[in-house]
Amino acid sequence: MIEAIDLTEKIDNLNKPKGSLGRLEEIALQIGLVQGTLSPTLTHPCHLLLGADHGIEQEGVSVSPREVTWQQMVNFSRGGGGVNMFCRQHHFDLAIVDVGVDHDLSTFPTIINRKVRAHGSGNFLHEPAMTKEEMERCISIGRELVDDCFHKGSNIISIGEMGIGNTSPSSLWMHLLLDIPLEQCVGAGAGLNTDGIKHKLYVLKQCLKRVQFPLTPQQIMQEFGGLEMVTAVGAMLQATERRMIILVDGFIMSACALMTIQLCPEVKQCAIFCHVGDESGHKKMLERMGVKPLLSLGLRLGEGTGALCAYPIVESAVRMINEMNNFQDAKITKYF
Repeated sequence: MIEAIDLTEKIDNLNKPKGSLGRLEEIALQIGLVQGTLSPTLTHPCHLLLGADHGIEQEGVSVSPREVTWQQMVNFSRGGGGVNMFCRQHHFDLAIVDVGVDHDLSTFPTIINRKVRAHGSGNFLHEPAMTKEEMERCISIGRELVDDCFHKGSNIISIGEMGIGNTSPSSLWMHLLLDIPLEQCVGAGAGLNTDGIKHKLYVLKQCLKRVQFPLTPQQIMQEFGGLEMVTAVGAMLQATERRMIILVDGFIMSACALMTIQLCPEVKQCAIFCHVGDESGHKKMLERMGVKPLLSLGLRLGEGTGALCAYPIVESAVRMINEMNNFQDAKITKYF
């Protein structure tokens, strides 16, 4: 059984001053512990792009119209999105999955059809976002998608989303799970102005009046979830069971990781938080979770693009622990 002390000793004896490779050393330690080896590897990286629409979009909480969801899904299927570019650059397998897009995408063979609801989640200003059975179906789909990656030889996944309006459920998850005032959780999303943010905050406050508290994590997902978000929760749960590394993207995927950790604290051991985005609540969320993002590039595209951008840093950490010589073999006097 490999323990932290074994990995730390190996990392500290590489021919460098102790700690001089900073976060790379932390990542190498984390991956080695997840994989239970002094020589961790990254194999067959896979990216899940999950698409769904949101009923709350009908309340004017997003600057972008609903049809952008399906239009972008089609764009992804043709290789034209930011997610496609980064997957090609870093050699990720890309799975584009429709779990609830309000459009018939069945004629696009590269989009995997796993629709749970044909028109997206319910408008949670007036009704639950989904039934308990639909929530459980999303989790099951996420697990199945990760197992597909695992059986192809993958031990590292990233997850992205496409769903106009999905910063609204993310803000509510952050508020309810971390007990942070809702005002600090609500931001501009895809580009709302000051008045738009105020309206979004008002709508979300009204949504909270519909339910009785307290709510369990499962009830929060059912009442205020997104189909793609709950699917991501299932994916993270299964990846943890498979001892896979999870690259966590921006605000929405960090909210999904937060939810998943409520259900299974071990998820945090497998998760690498890849960047802090421009959505106003994201930095506060990560701070309250006690995690340090790798990048701060002003990203807010979603799709998992920030996680993909961070992959070379993770790869460098693994190369460091495997390829760097140690003081003894290099015949270098150990220095600090």
